[in-house]
Amino acid sequence: MQKKLILFFVLLSGAVFAQKKPLDHSVYDSWQSVGSKQLSSNGLWANFIVNVQEGDGNLYFQETAPTNRKLKVNRGTNASFSPDSKFAALAIKPLFKDVRTAKIKKKKPDEMTKDSLAIVNLTTLSVTKIPRIKSFTFPEKGVAIIAYQFEKPLDTSKKSRPTSAMPEKNDSDFFADEPAAGSAASKEGTDLVVKNLITGVEKTYKYVTEYAFSKNGKLLAFACSGSKKDATVKPGVFLLNTEKWTLKNLVKEKGNFKSFVFDEDGDHLAFLGETDPEKKEIKDYNVYYNSLTLDTAQILVDNEIAGMPAKLVVSADGRLNFSKDGTKLFFGIAPVKLPKDTTLVDFENAKVDIWGYKDDYLQTVQLKNVEREQRRSYLTVIDIFSADPKIVPLTDVKLPDASLLNEGDAPYVLASTDFGNRIASQWTGGTKRDYYLVDVKNGSRKKIIEGLNGNVMASPSGQYILYFNRENSNWYTYQVATGKITWLNNGLSVKFADEENDVPDFAGSYGVAGWTEDDKSVLIYDRYDIWAFSPDGKSAPKNVTIGFGRSNNFTLRVERVSIGEERLLGRGGRGNGDDKYFKKNEVLLLDAFNNTTKENGFFRKAINDNKLPEQILMEKAKFSSVVKADGAEMYIYDKGSYINSPDVYLTKDFKTSTKISNTNPQQANYNWGTSELVKWTTPKGYKSEGILYKPENFDPNKKYPMIVYFYEKLSEGLYSYQAPAPTPSRLNIPYFVSNGYLVFTPDISYETGHPGKSAEEFINSGVEYLKKNAWVDGTKIGIQGQSWGGYQVAHLITATNMYAAAWAGAPVVNMTSAYGGIRWESGMNRQFQYEKTQSRIGATLWEKPELYIENSPLFNFPKVNTPVVVMANDADGAVPWYQGIEMFTGLRRLGKPVWLLNYNNEAHNLVQRQNRKDIQIREQQFFDYYLKGAKAPAWMVNGIPATEKGKTWGFELTDEKP
Repeated sequence: MQKKLILFFVLLSGAVFAQKKPLDHSVYDSWQSVGSKQLSSNGLWANFIVNVQEGDGNLYFQETAPTNRKLKVNRGTNASFSPDSKFAALAIKPLFKDVRTAKIKKKKPDEMTKDSLAIVNLTTLSVTKIPRIKSFTFPEKGVAIIAYQFEKPLDTSKKSRPTSAMPEKNDSDFFADEPAAGSAASKEGTDLVVKNLITGVEKTYKYVTEYAFSKNGKLLAFACSGSKKDATVKPGVFLLNTEKWTLKNLVKEKGNFKSFVFDEDGDHLAFLGETDPEKKEIKDYNVYYNSLTLDTAQILVDNEIAGMPAKLVVSADGRLNFSKDGTKLFFGIAPVKLPKDTTLVDFENAKVDIWGYKDDYLQTVQLKNVEREQRRSYLTVIDIFSADPKIVPLTDVKLPDASLLNEGDAPYVLASTDFGNRIASQWTGGTKRDYYLVDVKNGSRKKIIEGLNGNVMASPSGQYILYFNRENSNWYTYQVATGKITWLNNGLSVKFADEENDVPDFAGSYGVAGWTEDDKSVLIYDRYDIWAFSPDGKSAPKNVTIGFGRSNNFTLRVERVSIGEERLLGRGGRGNGDDKYFKKNEVLLLDAFNNTTKENGFFRKAINDNKLPEQILMEKAKFSSVVKADGAEMYIYDKGSYINSPDVYLTKDFKTSTKISNTNPQQANYNWGTSELVKWTTPKGYKSEGILYKPENFDPNKKYPMIVYFYEKLSEGLYSYQAPAPTPSRLNIPYFVSNGYLVFTPDISYETGHPGKSAEEFINSGVEYLKKNAWVDGTKIGIQGQSWGGYQVAHLITATNMYAAAWAGAPVVNMTSAYGGIRWESGMNRQFQYEKTQSRIGATLWEKPELYIENSPLFNFPKVNTPVVVMANDADGAVPWYQGIEMFTGLRRLGKPVWLLNYNNEAHNLVQRQNRKDIQIREQQFFDYYLKGAKAPAWMVNGIPATEKGKTWGFELTDEKP
């Protein structure tokens, strides 16, 4: 009887597998993913988004206790809780089908369906919806008061005025547009509603262009453009008291006013503004100031103020910041902009770029950054309450970058420059920098670090400057008060730079966890553990994690918990009010990664005790970043694995958690897959590992074709969920696994000067190791890679005939020509890639020409016998697409089977979804033909003539051979 039961369950199990279908290309659009997650300040409510790849997602509210009430808002996005946790507000996107229809009809931007605002009462779960909303916001603290601005009203007249085409906004753009600096005319604003959600009191203000709450929500500043159609509405700047509902008219002139900023306590307001005639091309901006005791705003800084350098003016693009104590205001100044010379005749003047060898940057870099440079401003400060008002410029063209110390309360700012060192970035990829302390009272400068290749940060209170020198792999502090430099890791044998660095450049650091209160110590990472250093060097370094990480092959890092929209320091408990530092007795929440098993989880560790870290959980799963309630011990995160679609969880202690979502239940209907870690030894004796993905219905008695996908190191993703999706060009692993392929992703380490041979060493040996299994069909193995992976594909097919098919996305095949090419996305020359970074040659073309030839597949194309598809897109901003042309034309000249896909006006990695969908089908058809013996598609057999472009895509299968 028992044997019969066993046989029954075996047959039943087989039947279940047989009933599961393979994934097809129609599943992508509806496949779900978890979006943003939030908790109310009191921890009683959570919200999270579940998106689909194409279509309408939903936002969910979940009560954490005691009744676990729920609310679903269709198409909800960008939610935020009121500071008192009693309400929430969110945008509701238009229906996907409506937006699609509007695009098909080529409607103008103003005619497109707009977002709606939903306000949720968390006590009653009632939802109030308001259509055509442009932006909305709650104050950071205080009561439930909301401000929201309407879109421009629809023009209902039969003949609408022409509208210039504008780029569409992303779904996340829910903030009012700022008028461009120097715009010829003020944009007419729209209605702004301010409403107290507790009392129900609301006010509407017309023609508002910009607005901002004080941190405590007691004040709201806004600018009004006025309107030629409505003389009753006066233009200017207004300040609303949201408690008394009184309104001050701070500026009674028409103009452009923007960048409203309040000080910490909400007692002072500053903003930028100009009141020039609308037709004036270049506007003169001023810095305005107001305090609660003043009825109008004063011009605090104009272009004639004492201290303003010659030929510089207040910048319309500079950022305004009060010091935390409210006594100083930081702003930007910039060179005077010249109006357009209208006497020049366009067709009579040459258009030419002049490249000079003494230029700091190549013309391509300059042209790429010209808009940013035109907006560049230089940090300047004014003492608001000085009896002798003057400004103090803190940076300039030769010392352009600066950051505030102690939130602007320190007597110095930290400034830096790479002036004089920029030309070398062409071949180094970066620059050495000098660092200065600049006195905010008089602008005097003191150089404190010279020619640093490394990283710099200030301590929270501004007492120390911490820096890492990549050239000697050491950490140092500079004490601001005394000028003393302390070598922090002096005498320690442990390394604080990347121990596995395999590029021909100095290793980078493992990073900094943060500082303890009063700048008493700084927490710095090594490869595995966390160390505490006394910045003055008076106390011995302490391994906070007691060496647990290194002893157990765990990487321990402070979990950078998110609260609201801010990414803060790790918090096991609530922490301090500012979350700028750790308390001396802080219990840290640690993110843990087991380098041996690839498991992930969390530990706890008090900074000041001598106990080993306490394990909370370790799982065969991947966790998202953690979000914490600001005022309660409640956390939200999502968790998934290769097998399990990520879902959202709530927890108070990480020991027990509650699942509150259920994404992708349809996955159970498909033949999914498994992931397992594979380890082997290469021919030279290196230990390596990779991931092997198998179909869920894997049968060891069958033979399977295998695709090998690689980049550099991928094994850390053993437990990462991979949704079936049209990818930017990577292998669609779940699709191929579901359809009966094995997929292998080996890790690769590199030897400087020999990246191609390194790929052979690790990839080929891993494949040979797996071929020892009877279930691997060694005659049906394909390889696929994108970018750096595409290069390695191109190299491998010149070195071995073991692969039956190959797919190379954006490959470099000729390092001698690519060496001098341009990365058009940044404008940078490619030399640094070969001399210092990923391409790993470690020398110039003239120093080691033999290495460039050795690592250029082009010169070995006669050896190629593997059919290959190349993707090379004509708008690739990283790899010159002519590299793909060189590969295609070279192999074509040699009579090798090769195809090239050029997605028009596409990037290095495909962006447009229709192109991503297209490449999935072609990749599947290509590998199915060579690895499964399926029929060939028409595009492989006969190509697609240019005359048929856009009319036929050649997906139909034929009986002909390519």
